[in-house]
Amino acid sequence: MSEYIQTEDIVVFITAPNEDLAVTIARSLVESRLAACANIIKGIRSIYIWQDKVEDDKEVFMIVKTRRELFERLKSKVKELHSYEVPEIIALPITAGSDDYLKWLRESTL
Repeated sequence: MSEYIQTEDIVVFITAPNEDLAVTIARSLVESRLAACANIIKGIRSIYIWQDKVEDDKEVFMIVKTRRELFERLKSKVKELHSYEVPEIIALPITAGSDDYLKWLRESTL
């Protein structure tokens, strides 16, 4: 049976218009230890409402692993670096996970 523990850790979803900006944001978050890891997924297609118009754009998706207590600082850093007027920055709780991975996540962040 796998090891699972309840946590105060989170994953944060962030979209960006291109890989270069996603790398800039991801590196900044990891280097400042606001995140332990950021995965960048290229080639997503986003359909959304913006200023009362349906938009259909190619974007890049980031999955960022961090701790809940760092979210406000992470959000501020993303807004500072992001090109969007209203960037997607959504946090979801990690309700369970591998002890070893979650220990690493906590040790890798502030």
